[in-house]
Amino acid sequence: MSCVPFLTRVVLRNFKSIGHCDVRLGPLTYLVGANGSGKSNFLDALHLVRDALATSLDNALNERGGVAEVRRYSSGHPTHFGIRLEFILPDQRRGHYAFNIRALPERGYEVQREECVVGKLGKGPSFRIERGVLQSSSEATFPAVTADRLALVSVSGLMVFRPVFDALMSMGFYNLNPKLMRDPQKPQDGRLLKPVGENIVSVVGHLERVAPDRLALIQEYLQTVVPMVHGVERKQIGPLETLQFRQDMAGSKAPWHFPAQNMSDGTLRALGVLTALFQANSEHSPLLIGIEEPETALHPAASAALREALAKASQTTQVIVTSHSPDLLDDQDIEPERFLAVVSEGGETQIGPLDRASVSMMRQHLFSAGELLRMNQLVPAPSDPDAQSKRQDDLFGQGDE
Repeated sequence: MSCVPFLTRVVLRNFKSIGHCDVRLGPLTYLVGANGSGKSNFLDALHLVRDALATSLDNALNERGGVAEVRRYSSGHPTHFGIRLEFILPDQRRGHYAFNIRALPERGYEVQREECVVGKLGKGPSFRIERGVLQSSSEATFPAVTADRLALVSVSGLMVFRPVFDALMSMGFYNLNPKLMRDPQKPQDGRLLKPVGENIVSVVGHLERVAPDRLALIQEYLQTVVPMVHGVERKQIGPLETLQFRQDMAGSKAPWHFPAQNMSDGTLRALGVLTALFQANSEHSPLLIGIEEPETALHPAASAALREALAKASQTTQVIVTSHSPDLLDDQDIEPERFLAVVSEGGETQIGPLDRASVSMMRQHLFSAGELLRMNQLVPAPSDPDAQSKRQDDLFGQGDE
């Protein structure tokens, strides 16, 4: 049984290499494509939303090189970019959040339009802002807003909009860095794993205290992926902390203990992926986890265990993974609906569900997704140019909710 997905539909316009994208997401989604096809750009659009809410829009853009590096250039001319996220909140209410960013001279920008709707328009909380001016709202009072910031940050102080803010803030995105995970770390907030794993020791320590069952699950899968490793725990070293692993050694009856500095990149990445997937606990439960190429540095034999972990995690948390590994996808039991194919044509990223031929071959168990990927036959269904043209401005409005 899978969870009810938090994000049900994502519409992107002119974001990095993505000219237009309109896709549906399920509890577990594999973004599959070659290196450089634009898989990471899709996840980064979602990550930008979280970063802009967590810090500021200005900081989120500057971390990516500024608005000029985020917006896509079409035919040599700069364009504006927009994002629309349709969602189901934990209380089962549907809604959407969307904004459009216009570039200004001298690295400037403005939020052309921002819109949030929970439930049916006119029957639930909503607001619409254009260039820093409130156009409509369901609420009698509304905080001051400006054109260089996302209003959702300000209106999160209103209880009716707080669930949307909290839900978007609960998304986590990961491209794990074994070097940072290996180095001793300062104690940090361990409720949510940070993007490259720089606070993984604190997360393990937090799980030791509040959710030992989740840590046991992580260790169980870790031993399946890396059979020599029997467990992991937090270890204090003066003002710093590090991970300590228990590992089998030939000729010894009991496992030996090794610090993270002695562990391979593959082992550390596996621990990071599993921690990201199963970090949910009674105090904090991510609604969506996005992971870049979780199979990196792992032996192909570990692919089956990793697939099982991804499927199990998707029972409680929505999961999106990027991959170009045939080994990870080499399972005929993975439904075609779980895949979004990503290709780059003329420098523009195309993202969509699998084409009809691929779906047919997978349903008949003629080929797995991994086998189709090896043959370079895993491609998105062709889009209808007329329908796409009509959807170019489909960032606002009621949508599916």
